[in-house]
Order: sequence, then C-alpha cells, then structure tokens
Amino acid sequence: MERDRPIGVFDSGVGGLSILRALRAELPGEDFVYFSDAGHAPYGEKGEDFVSDRSLAIAVDLLEAHRIKALVVACNTATAAAVHLLRAQHTHLPVVGVEPALKPAAALTKTGRVGVLATRGTLSSAKFQTLRASLAGQAEFVLVPCDGLAAAIEADDRAQVEALCRAYTRFDGDVDTVVLGCTHYPFATEVFVDLLGPEIELVETGEPVARQTGRLLETQDLLRPEGGGHVQWRTTGDEQALRSAAARWLGL
Repeated sequence: MERDRPIGVFDSGVGGLSILRALRAELPGEDFVYFSDAGHAPYGEKGEDFVSDRSLAIAVDLLEAHRIKALVVACNTATAAAVHLLRAQHTHLPVVGVEPALKPAAALTKTGRVGVLATRGTLSSAKFQTLRASLAGQAEFVLVPCDGLAAAIEADDRAQVEALCRAYTRFDGDVDTVVLGCTHYPFATEVFVDLLGPEIELVETGEPVARQTGRLLETQDLLRPEGGGHVQWRTTGDEQALRSAAARWLGL
C-alpha cells in the first residue's frame, strides 16, 4: 500500500537528523529514508545552482530506489534554493521544506531584536529575503552568517564548535531571542545556552516541520498509523560517520 512507503528526508550532512528526530517523535508509525549528501557538503557555502541540482538528483534517487511517499527537505539552504523546483517537478509528491523560524521568533521577542544564525547561502537567498520582508516592522533581525559552524558540528569538533559559537553570538544590544537557522545548529544547543545564558530564547524548526508533514500526509490519506519506526541510511560520504552521528544524537 502507498501509505506503507517510507518518507524521504535529506540534508547536506547530519544536520537534518534534528528534523528526523522531530519527525520520528511526531509520526512514530512511519518509516524513513535519511539521505546525507556529505560527499557534496557543505551546501551553505556553495552556489544556488549546485544546491538545486543536487536536490533534484536526490529526490529522483529516493523516488526510484525507495518509492518514497513524501519528501522532507531537512536543510535550510536546499529549501531556499530548490523546494519550488521540487514541487514543480514532482507534483504528485508532498514536499515539505524548512526555513529559519523568524515568524515564531518575532512573536516571542520582548525587546524586538532577534538574532538569526544561519549559513551564508540561506541568508542571501531570495526566499529568505522574502520571508524577512514579510515580517517588516514586527522585529529587527540581526543576521549572522555562520561560516564553518555546520562543518564543525558535522565533524563533532567540540573545540571548534565552541569557538565558532562564541564568535557568532557576540550580539550588540538587547537581543533576547535567537533563531537557529540551520538544521545542524540544534546539536550545539548546549553550547549556545552556556554562551548566551538560559534567559535567551532559542528557536528551531524541527517540531513545526514534523507537524506540517503529518498534516500533509493526513490530507492525502497517506498516514501510516502503526508499524514503522524503521530508518534506512543513505550517504554520498562516510557511512560510518553517519551511523555514529545517528547513534550520538538520536540513540539509533
């Protein structure tokens, strides 16, 4: 049955595991295929055409090899570059993207100043600029391109992660809310809390993405209410590194 097919989830590396974690919690009856394109990472420092081409190729691969019933683009940079192309090319396929949680952050802030930590590719994209413009007047967004941070998290280089997080969280003024605008960054939450203090609100996108995926599946009668729970792993990089990350962050 079509509802028994897996959901495809892809990212440039292991950052999308933060989205997979939320998906598995929200949709325990579902199976998943996680595709890490680590052999072509990091997306955030590559051109938009390159990211679009990789995203389209991965979608085709997941459809042909695994007959996925839905696709979650668990990468802010890939969403910005390619989610509209994926939806146009695969009109039958529910496609869910991620984007930095500016709207929830604008609703949370008391001071009106929100820090946005993201890759350079995400912050420079037309999709992000449109999102930011739609919230004009609701908050001031302090944009911080975090070069190298996703790669450091990917490599599990604690010292480098701490150094980069420290460099990228030196906000001027009264920022009271910080958007983690890359799916890798929730895995450095502990470091951010240590640096910023517990009074700073950290906002990520995993749970909203999981809820939206569930809504789309329910609308198309594709929800699998029970069974499931299995994850298949695909990568263009080091398979053991992916499995180690899944064990470290998801307990899988």
